[in-house]
Amino acid sequence: MADRSLRLAFAGTPEFAATALDAIIDAGFEVALVLTQPDRPSGRGMKRNPSAVKQRALAHGLPVDQPERLRSEAQRAALRDCAPDLLVVAAYGLILPPEVLALPRLGCINIHASLLPRWRGAAPIHRAIEAGDVETGITIMQMDEGLDTGAMLAIAREPIAPADTTGTLHDRLAALGGRLVVDVLQALAKGALAARPQPAEGVTYASKVSRAEARVDWRQPAAAIERRLRAFNPFPGLQSAHGGALVKFWEGTVDPGAGSPGEVLAADGDGVVVACGDRAMRFTVLQKAGSRRLPAAEFLRGFPLAAGDHLASGGD
Repeated sequence: MADRSLRLAFAGTPEFAATALDAIIDAGFEVALVLTQPDRPSGRGMKRNPSAVKQRALAHGLPVDQPERLRSEAQRAALRDCAPDLLVVAAYGLILPPEVLALPRLGCINIHASLLPRWRGAAPIHRAIEAGDVETGITIMQMDEGLDTGAMLAIAREPIAPADTTGTLHDRLAALGGRLVVDVLQALAKGALAARPQPAEGVTYASKVSRAEARVDWRQPAAAIERRLRAFNPFPGLQSAHGGALVKFWEGTVDPGAGSPGEVLAADGDGVVVACGDRAMRFTVLQKAGSRRLPAAEFLRGFPLAAGDHLASGGD
């Protein structure tokens, strides 16, 4: 059972953070307040929906505050009034100003999905897969005013499997983050944990993934395109234009075929094979606009592609 003398506030928004919140609650810690971003429009009807963290907090009967920013005294009032010993942050999506960092007695800690200082920034899971890293993990750090520059309280490593997508790796890291933050909180409650500075070497930055990155540049090596295919699943996917329509690619493997970049080398039930800068990609799950993801054979029944066709490359 957790030491209930440690009074927590929690700040997070997506499922990654909700998994950590569940773990903290299940461990018996007192969560006096949950901060999450305001409800946002989503889905086909663009209805305003609560974040995963808000849904989980309300299910547990926890008070929720959703300020647009934390810059003013009024926006920080709920956090100040709950007087937390520690603020736990996970994928919150808002910058914490110095006034917030200094508010809790023990400061603020962050659950970050990389082995810092590699992949500081917004999209560490995507960028680790895209870069071909064989390992990543979770770092719990004491937050400061820099971008993921704070001293480290704990790390846990996680291998990246050859078939991992951002979706599959995200789920494992979310669970790992929940376990690790509970370990850190239990140690902090006993005063038994010391922070250590991040290494000065090996700093990289994981920029936010944009929809524009979905366009495939077929001039790239097949191995690079395959990594991007997995890194951008489930968002934003990879896509290319053909005949004025967009084709989205979701699953595939490197193929030994050869041709001019963007040339369709084969299109049948075994996949759509497209030549790259070297070798080719065999795509086995594809999607056309307004439809759903389909195995290659089903996709081709509604979107004819044939050997010799050419797919647009990059901004073509």
